[in-house]
Amino acid sequence: MRQNSKRRHYQAWMLAARPRTLPLACASILLGTGLAASVDALNMAVLVLALLTAITLQVLSNLANDYGDAASGADDEQRIGPARAVSSGLLSAEKMRTGMIIAATVAALLGLLLLVAAFGNQWGQILIFILLGAAALLAAVTYTVGLGGTPYGYRGFGDIAVFVFFGLLGVLGTYYLHVQQLNWLPFLPAAACGLLATAVLNVNNVRDIESDARNGKITLAVRLGRAKAINYHWALLGLALLLTLIYLVALPVPWVGWSCLLVAKPLTDAARTLSHARDGEILTGMLKKTAISTLLYSVLLSIGLALF
Repeated sequence: MRQNSKRRHYQAWMLAARPRTLPLACASILLGTGLAASVDALNMAVLVLALLTAITLQVLSNLANDYGDAASGADDEQRIGPARAVSSGLLSAEKMRTGMIIAATVAALLGLLLLVAAFGNQWGQILIFILLGAAALLAAVTYTVGLGGTPYGYRGFGDIAVFVFFGLLGVLGTYYLHVQQLNWLPFLPAAACGLLATAVLNVNNVRDIESDARNGKITLAVRLGRAKAINYHWALLGLALLLTLIYLVALPVPWVGWSCLLVAKPLTDAARTLSHARDGEILTGMLKKTAISTLLYSVLLSIGLALF
């Protein structure tokens, strides 16, 4: 009996942590590392610690989303996505808060180790990145929990946060940790990665548009309406692929790097399905396809850059 209880407890935490979302958290780290490898500035300690930090931050965000959606009543019995641990009663709100504190502490410690591995005793650089890390922690928690007001994810600002943290900051921050300088060219793939990550969020928000509107969760998709949200989705994909093409031509990148454009097919297939499908299970499948394609984009481009 005790063993069954422990197993259920473990399964509840795994449900809340949502491990299927974790590979996408690695996409910006891999791309930033590929960019660094293209200029012979790869630091393996930075790569490993950056991946661990990103994964822990994503777990923190998932726990906070589980807690925040339950506290606000954004989840109901008609919710399409995976079950939530708190709202379904598998974990108490108190336990979830404790889990969030532990995840935030681990992320902060990993982040500090990452900065020491990258900068040594360059305390000015470390301080700047500590502030950026604090912003990432705050963004992860307040997406659905809020800070003295309505969570920003419930007011249509989640897309901006995803673009910044999964794109610009994730890719360029990782690149800088390796190289410790910036130029304008990495902004192109960084922005493309952020746009694709935002497209993943948009699929999720279009899928949940009715339940979110009903429960007062005003995502950008709810603000735009379904038709405009789908047009917005096509714009995200189109701009991401255009920026990538400009970057590939500007360097130029070896043919292996060009293989990242192969993701255009599954991305557009998912977008076409999004345009007409209403079934929750089908749209969940398109969400997974878009997320996997985004990760594959970063992996293929990173390999090409590493061979550059």
